[in-house]
Amino acid sequence: RQALSNYYKRNDIAVEPDDIIVTTAGSEAIVFAFSAVCNYGDEIIIPEPFYTNYNGFATLAGVTIKPLTTHVENDFALPSDAEIEALITDRTKAIMICNPGNPTGAVYPRADIERLAAIARKHNLFIMSDEVYREYVYDGNTHTSIMHIPDFSENAIMVDSISKRYSACGARIGCIVSRNKELMTAVLKFGQARLCPPTLEQLAATAATSLEDEYFVPMIAEYDSRRIVVHNALKQMDGVVCGKPQGAFYIIAGLPITDAEDFAIWLLKEFRHNGKTVMIAPAGGFYATPGLGANEIRIAYVLNAEKLTEAMEIFEIGLKKYIEMKAE
Repeated sequence: RQALSNYYKRNDIAVEPDDIIVTTAGSEAIVFAFSAVCNYGDEIIIPEPFYTNYNGFATLAGVTIKPLTTHVENDFALPSDAEIEALITDRTKAIMICNPGNPTGAVYPRADIERLAAIARKHNLFIMSDEVYREYVYDGNTHTSIMHIPDFSENAIMVDSISKRYSACGARIGCIVSRNKELMTAVLKFGQARLCPPTLEQLAATAATSLEDEYFVPMIAEYDSRRIVVHNALKQMDGVVCGKPQGAFYIIAGLPITDAEDFAIWLLKEFRHNGKTVMIAPAGGFYATPGLGANEIRIAYVLNAEKLTEAMEIFEIGLKKYIEMKAE
């Protein structure tokens, strides 16, 4: 916790060790946040598309997710205050965001974080901010944490993980951060019920938090080059709609087809180009509203740029062949 406090302070997030509870990955931090804030049947508003495991976490906590729809055509920007407030009921306890976003790659500007905080103050809600992709921000943009908002300590909850920034998904070390002492007392009780996260991984995570620019600068430059490869390839494909992601390492694209899941299965089972194919994620599973995202896919640009270049060439050939096949 002391190492995490030091790391956050380097990112202008002034929290002390007592404001941090270490969890078994970021997943447990989210379950703890849901469980501490909500009673059974309470509601949390989340912009969709969202990380699909939020559904499972909500089920564990007995929480109902109210989706706030955003759209690929405007880079998944947050809608107006009126549209957000229209979803608030007497059972709403929080608004949750992932910033930068999985699966969208959207980065919310400070103005958006401030207006979400204003809505939360008005309706006495928490803002839960999943910030595991904090470092993955491109094109000169900056990341605004919910913990950066002044006079918002009682309403702000940050969840985080070492898995993405240190490429340590298997280590299962995350945390929940809040200056709200009553909330953290409740979270600690959930933590005591499951004993503790793995000790060896906590030691490794402590070492990782000391990494600074010599690690992050080349890493982000590498992911930026991958982002450009995938985005440029998609933009030149006929009928494909996508924005340029500003963060994380995902991109959602709308395709000129009706069933992205059928296309993904076809790529794996029936299509080969020079003995190779590609795997994509249908984006429908990232939406809570039935029917949305049926023609969209998510690509994670986690291969190196050379392999991604080849993969996107194979993808384009496969997409053209699939469209021709469906037209017959």
